[in-house]
Amino acid sequence: MTRRAPLRLAFTHISRKLWAGGYNYQRNLFAALHRYRCDEFAPVVFAGVADDVDDLAGLAVIPKVEVAQAAAFDRHRSGLASALVTGIDRAAVAAFREHNIDVVIETARFFGSRMPYPAVAWFPDFQHRRLPQLFSPVARWRRDIGFRIQIAAGRTIMLSSESALRDCRAFYPDIAGKASVVRFATQPSAELLTADPLEILGQYELPQHFFYLPNQFWRHKNHQVVIDALATLASRDVDVVVAASGSKDDPREPNYFESLERQVDARTLTRNFRYLGMIPMPHVYALLRVCTALINPSRFEGWSTTVEEAKSFGVPMILSDLEVHREQTSGTARYFGTDDPLTLANHLAAFAKNPQPISMRYLLPNLNERVSAFASDFAQTIQRALLSNRSSETE
Repeated sequence: MTRRAPLRLAFTHISRKLWAGGYNYQRNLFAALHRYRCDEFAPVVFAGVADDVDDLAGLAVIPKVEVAQAAAFDRHRSGLASALVTGIDRAAVAAFREHNIDVVIETARFFGSRMPYPAVAWFPDFQHRRLPQLFSPVARWRRDIGFRIQIAAGRTIMLSSESALRDCRAFYPDIAGKASVVRFATQPSAELLTADPLEILGQYELPQHFFYLPNQFWRHKNHQVVIDALATLASRDVDVVVAASGSKDDPREPNYFESLERQVDARTLTRNFRYLGMIPMPHVYALLRVCTALINPSRFEGWSTTVEEAKSFGVPMILSDLEVHREQTSGTARYFGTDDPLTLANHLAAFAKNPQPISMRYLLPNLNERVSAFASDFAQTIQRALLSNRSSETE
């Protein structure tokens, strides 16, 4: 079968509110493909009819990206029953056919073993196996069965790190040679860097020296250890400010954010732990450019978006001591145990004792190389899926 160029790639929309890391991954991937593989790929994002218009607009402004809305992609209609019973999610495939799709990228959705397109299944991480206590039994088994079905269906598997690849081989030995590692890299576009960092500091009433924690408020993101570290510092009369941004909504634990807020109030840390809300991306980048250091205390990551964004500007980092964090930063950050607020407090205090004059950071000169490699690895994964599909067609 002769395929035209550019290849039209189907992606399922990821809500920024529900999963900011996934949304940013797609946005940066599309930008990287346009910058380095413009003639090879054209992403088409399939969204539900009621999906957030600002989210979709943020994707549609990227050259070569199309957005297609259809009821088949509403969040309450997964199409899984049809995909399992008949081997094909007919409503979704009809939309793919209407938009002349060549390859489908599955993210947390299975379109059926008989879907007539080459497919890449993105497994962001294996949190349900490493931290099963954070999932209900139904959610844990649904995710695990979904992965197994995609592997059994012969999907090419895309992973985000060597750490995830080791997990994948341990948990799913049948993966064999079907998995590719595509390390995410980010190169913010010019329009995302227009906000004046000093003005943004003033807007959020932040001091010149502050630590930035841009993670969603999910339990595994582990804001608790930061609050405990701040309490330790307060007992030493060390005054530091941590600014946190990101969605406060977690459908699994609707009251989690409020429980953290109550702790902050009860421990008189309202001056030290500042929640900024779900802020615009230009503001995120503005704060990264002037913060003292980035904090990521997460208990688990596939490949941290916040760490990658900080790397783009050379931001100092204080990270939980995860294998993937060390892989992502080549051991250049400061690390602490996920249940070790004392070490985190010591790292924060060390920065506070030697404050540097405020200065604005700019994108590092090695970004082109990193983002080009991201686009190249993704392109190779698509080619693997095409070759795998051709092989199955000739059997």
